[in-house]
Amino acid sequence: MPETHLVDAIVIGGGAAGLNGALMLARSRRSVVVIDSGEPRNAPAQAVHGLLARDGTPPAELLEQGRAEVRRYGGTVRSGEVVKAVAAEPAPDGDLRFSVTLADGDTLAARRILVATGLRDVLPDVPGVAAHWGGAVVHCPYCHGWEVRDEPIGVLATGPASVHQALLFSQLTNDLVYLSGGTALDDDARARLTARGVRIVETPVDRVMSDAEGRLAGVVLADGQLVARRVLAVASRVHARLDGLEALGLPVEDLPNGLGNRVVSGQAGTTAVPGVWVAGNVTDPSAQVGSSAAAGALAGAHINADLVTAETEAAMA
Repeated sequence: MPETHLVDAIVIGGGAAGLNGALMLARSRRSVVVIDSGEPRNAPAQAVHGLLARDGTPPAELLEQGRAEVRRYGGTVRSGEVVKAVAAEPAPDGDLRFSVTLADGDTLAARRILVATGLRDVLPDVPGVAAHWGGAVVHCPYCHGWEVRDEPIGVLATGPASVHQALLFSQLTNDLVYLSGGTALDDDARARLTARGVRIVETPVDRVMSDAEGRLAGVVLADGQLVARRVLAVASRVHARLDGLEALGLPVEDLPNGLGNRVVSGQAGTTAVPGVWVAGNVTDPSAQVGSSAAAGALAGAHINADLVTAETEAAMA
């Protein structure tokens, strides 16, 4: 790894967390490269919500502005897919080194890495759900709830977390159906749903039906009955996106109730792997755009401080 190709930090993932982490590093006069695969989790959404002063901004517009801001301070944002990231031999002064190989064959070297790759949503295997994902099929009442208020909403249960999801959506409409689909419902859950005026349908869902204009019309049950709905809420299972990063050995833990997994992190996104930080949905599945960006900023500042410490130690030596 020639020193001419060495950068202070490589950020893997060009979403809100990655770009804000890169912004903090670039503003600290650090050489930083963002590797962006161009597959943001919120790509199907029409707008970002719950983000102060930018509520309603299309996701692509927000990211384009973020990339421009990183570049304004000297950072590099490039399209690409990481196929391998490994820890390399330390520098003569003992500082850390990493090697990152891209799908196009380029190899980059860095002193630190920020992983902000996000999550991959795994939807229930019900025909028609994926076609409406990000439109009439939603998952988060805080991201999409206002936009679907007062609509006939169905909650397509995937597990215990769906009961909590239904209670949240009951705040947004008086016409809510809980499609249990064979998932377990104890007496307490039934009582809570009933108290909020939620109708429970226990017949399994066969498929999602669209109308002549392609809009969601409802769900067809296994007995052929149609439950008319304009919106479906689905708690997807989520998995940390770590393709190509396996060799780093990042610790991963399962989420409760079979909801997926996440990368384990500590303060400011530190991990058990020296020199590697994480930020955003890859470690905090519930984080929205604002909190993901904040986590990226905190991780970026922490990485800069860590580099300053290493440089100070080297100077003293």
